[in-house]
Amino acid sequence: MTALLVSVSSPSVAQTRYIVRDSLGLLGINSTCSLLGCNVVRTLDGTVSQLFLIELPSVLDPAQFLLRLVSSLGVVDVEPEQATFIPPANAGSVPSYLTDETIVNYYGASVWEGYTIQPATQIIHLPQMRITYGLTGGGVTVAVIDTGIDPNHPALQPWIVQGYDFTRNTSGGDETGDINQSTAGVLDSASPARVNQSDIAVVNQSTAGVLDGGPYAAYGHGTMVAGIVHLVAPQAQLMPLKAFGADGTGAASDVLRAIYYAAQHGARVMNMSFSFSSPSPELQRAVNYAAQRNVISVASAGNDVQQINVYPAADNNVIDVASTSNQDTQSSFTNYGAPPVWLPAPGEGIMTTYPGATYAVGWGTSFSAPFVTGTAALLAATSSSCNQSRAATALSNGDWISAPQLGHGRLNVYSAAQAGCRSSWW
Repeated sequence: MTALLVSVSSPSVAQTRYIVRDSLGLLGINSTCSLLGCNVVRTLDGTVSQLFLIELPSVLDPAQFLLRLVSSLGVVDVEPEQATFIPPANAGSVPSYLTDETIVNYYGASVWEGYTIQPATQIIHLPQMRITYGLTGGGVTVAVIDTGIDPNHPALQPWIVQGYDFTRNTSGGDETGDINQSTAGVLDSASPARVNQSDIAVVNQSTAGVLDGGPYAAYGHGTMVAGIVHLVAPQAQLMPLKAFGADGTGAASDVLRAIYYAAQHGARVMNMSFSFSSPSPELQRAVNYAAQRNVISVASAGNDVQQINVYPAADNNVIDVASTSNQDTQSSFTNYGAPPVWLPAPGEGIMTTYPGATYAVGWGTSFSAPFVTGTAALLAATSSSCNQSRAATALSNGDWISAPQLGHGRLNVYSAAQAGCRSSWW
């Protein structure tokens, strides 16, 4: 068994790369770069073909270049490439249910019992919803923009559809390729080994340091997020979109590509458990594009213990999610938004799938968001007209807790299903 809390810091991205919107398309940006001496790295918006990543040779002066670029024919918008990251949170003690390895059947797959009966499922009224409404998310595809997903995990394998690895520019989205033979022991089952207070990993004692920051700090994060979506919406399909490395860092351009890919390849719901520290006009445009194509976007509010905005959580057309404890209190690490987040969901000691056919526990809004994403998938399965605003309205029927800064109350899957995707006021 393996338990992980991801903790990484924001990396630096060379400011010689820029994201450029050009109304003249690929021909236009190629012509501009031919004149100015830049290189077109790739198209970022798929079939739309108006958004591009460009790179400046080191011999060019960025300030002078930008003055010429923004005045070029067809260029609509320019912003620097920026880093994005999976936000850290403080871990608690390893919960007892992580050791409940009793095998049970969960929608045709053999899973650990602790995964299906953990406290979070009761807190959000998931069993009650299943008994009354029987929603499972069948027919809905959920895009998971993250570190990838282990496609061979027994609980997830039947539900994974074709995705893409934007870090390697290959089809798939398998995150298990991020480890090599020398670090594969991290997946071994063994007795718990505490790494440190902010990065907790239950791993083989001899490999306990592997997940202690560094290149494997976020390994398994995407599989963990996907497992929570699956717990709530067990018959939804999972689309792995790998935009982050095993260290938890990524680039804005890959996130943008992933959002456009999701919207253009049939995703109905999108989970984004990561943060930009600064707003990005193109990130907002990408989310808006997805919303126009009936995609419901959900993002984590971040773990800075502040009333601050992070992105995409604070963008329009995104349902932002904070974290609560299993005692229905505001998590000590969670952001709570400015203005308040839309709603919180459990995010402490969440048991979920982990690479290597095993399970993990995690803390953070990264693991709160997929509870809401899974609920959005349940709603989307009930109606083809269920869109961002209607889903947000249904999700606003949460349970009140004594934390008004956490928006519409802690997630209640039963109440959301009862409200349904019928109307919107958001």
